Amino acid sequence: MSNHNTGPGLQSGGMTLYYFQPNPPTKNRDIVPFAKGFRMILGDPMRRRDNIDPRKTASKADTFRCFHGDDPGPFGSPGNGPEDSVGFPMKQCSGGIRSNFFFPQCWDGVTLDPPDHASHVAQPEGTPGADGLQFFGTDCPASHPVRLPLLFMEIVWDTRPFNTPELWPKDGSQPFVFSMGDPTGFGQHADYVFGWEGDSLKRAMDVCTGATGIPDDCPRLTQQSTQEMNACRQAVKVEEEVEGIYLDKLPGCNPLQAGPAPATMIPEANCNAITTTITDAPLPTADPEIIIPPWSVCWDGPGTHTLAPNCHPATTTTATGPEKTVPPAVITPIA
Repeated sequence: MSNHNTGPGLQSGGMTLYYFQPNPPTKNRDIVPFAKGFRMILGDPMRRRDNIDPRKTASKADTFRCFHGDDPGPFGSPGNGPEDSVGFPMKQCSGGIRSNFFFPQCWDGVTLDPPDHASHVAQPEGTPGADGLQFFGTDCPASHPVRLPLLFMEIVWDTRPFNTPELWPKDGSQPFVFSMGDPTGFGQHADYVFGWEGDSLKRAMDVCTGATGIPDDCPRLTQQSTQEMNACRQAVKVEEEVEGIYLDKLPGCNPLQAGPAPATMIPEANCNAITTTITDAPLPTADPEIIIPPWSVCWDGPGTHTLAPNCHPATTTTATGPEKTVPPAVITPIA
């Protein structure tokens, strides 16, 4: 489901990634762009309980927000507001659910991608701000002294069709499950893989320092229209049914593991999942439905500068999916 501060028009899907350049209070003031080959992961897909010290910054780096109707909640405290939780919300969210990710912004300055994809980076440390968080205005630890841009990622999930009481368990739990077999939400995680062309990120960081979130305010970057972005889709790679039907089990070898012990990998010898990918004649991905959210995507936000230029509320009621892609021809080799 489209995020709040996007436009004009509606995006297909609800993922939005922000690049911030926080101002540290005392040290590590120079913020360097990510290097080619840099990767990192936030969160742990095997995690099944809330086991991070609440006094640490990392405890609020990976959370959920429960939306009520068209109310997005407080904008200054993603992860620490009254409607935020570390695991899946345990109540029905009439406006959907948003995943909040604050990636680590402190780097050891050397390692691009260690085996665990995480030990080369760290969250900042210091006194929490007025919002109770430590992501802005705090310093990097001595072990990771190099400051990186702060990546904040949001994913909005349209859970509204599942708010029927009959679909919710009677024991007080919630019905949602992540595809890796996590019914708790504690295994929520996100990966970052560097993919900027040349020095484009550095050039953008030097000039695009505003906080409006408006692509037009960053002329150093080549922009795509919303229609062009919606038309960019990944073709099916594994020939199996995973959408539009109820599944007896999750794709792959991902049985439900509710914890509280960490989840474990299923031995390959015990896995009968499809392991081959389609290469010769990939199936076309079905046209995604552009879902109209309960809020106006043209919301103006704090201040006087609109966050969605040239956008009018009427566009949220006339959005359609991208044009259909012609299925690829299947070529039969001559014997």
